[in-house]
Amino acid sequence: MLSDREREIAALAAAGLRSREIAQRLFLSPRTVEAHLGRVYRRLGVSSRSELPRIIGNQGGNGAP
Repeated sequence: MLSDREREIAALAAAGLRSREIAQRLFLSPRTVEAHLGRVYRRLGVSSRSELPRIIGNQGGNGAP
């Protein structure tokens, strides 16, 4: 299961925002965004950002595997 912040970041990444854009929007460092995305990838079993829209869409955005 993803945390609220991980779900938020995953949804923004799935929408096509880059880490820097996500960081600016959420008042985080780009490095923090990358760390969250790394955990998202592991928990969802994906290897790239391009897979997120399919996974997020299939789960209704709730991030539950």
